[in-house]
Amino acid sequence: MNAETPILISVEDDALVGIVHPGVQRAKTGVVIVVGGPQYRVGSHRQFLLLARDLAAAGIPALRFDYRGMGDSDGDFTGFETVNHDIRAAIDAFMDVMPGLERVVLWGLCDAASAILFYAHGDPRVAGLALLNPWVRTNEGLARARIKHYYTARLFEREFWAKLATGKFDFLGSIRGLAANATSALKPKSRGPEDNSSQGDTASELPLPERMAAGLDAYPGPALFIISGNDLTAREFEDAAKSSPRWRKILAAPRITRRNFPQADHTFSRRDWRDQVARWTREWVEGL
Repeated sequence: MNAETPILISVEDDALVGIVHPGVQRAKTGVVIVVGGPQYRVGSHRQFLLLARDLAAAGIPALRFDYRGMGDSDGDFTGFETVNHDIRAAIDAFMDVMPGLERVVLWGLCDAASAILFYAHGDPRVAGLALLNPWVRTNEGLARARIKHYYTARLFEREFWAKLATGKFDFLGSIRGLAANATSALKPKSRGPEDNSSQGDTASELPLPERMAAGLDAYPGPALFIISGNDLTAREFEDAAKSSPRWRKILAAPRITRRNFPQADHTFSRRDWRDQVARWTREWVEGL
């Protein structure tokens, strides 16, 4: 296989569509790009396509694919916490068409990073995790992040003061929004959506951020975190991690590599941002 090649991946009675970027035949490590959010295998701003091509040009095989019910794949999508079988089938198919592969890195943005944390510890073929702006959303966490990062930032925006000076600022609406967020922020922590697969304590009654931490704690390998600076989802993750003793301990471990990207937004919408993410990913994978 010398060119980008479409493959069909069987999962139970459904077929998933994937694209293999072969890299070099002797490569022992490949990258499986797990898609997050309402996306398909090309990604926002073509990021997943461009990343896979960048990796393959460096000799690293890559696979990008659609979950069941997403993009061109069959079946129904039931949420990011129920895609274990899809990820496992994708790895199986990738290794079938690239027989030299011995291990894979799982790469995911947003709730794909979360899905990876639920899966990785159960598959010894997974040699590393690349996690970008992980999704840890709870109602309380979102409310706290809005109060801490959004409302405070507004005070330093010229647009805010211009509206205030011209009488165009919606005091009533802003007060209602702030009150609603404050009420949510003060509520006891709720747990996230139920995980329907059997995954040990990641399927417990813990909130979503703690179940994700349990997944990473159970996974013994290295992980790369790439965190955007201009992204509320990333701020939620950072706040949740700072407030959790388990997360703080995990992120301080030598096996964790972190890359902060202060200028970048959630989906790395500029080409130079996407190129930087690709370089960080490629260098980290090569270092494995």
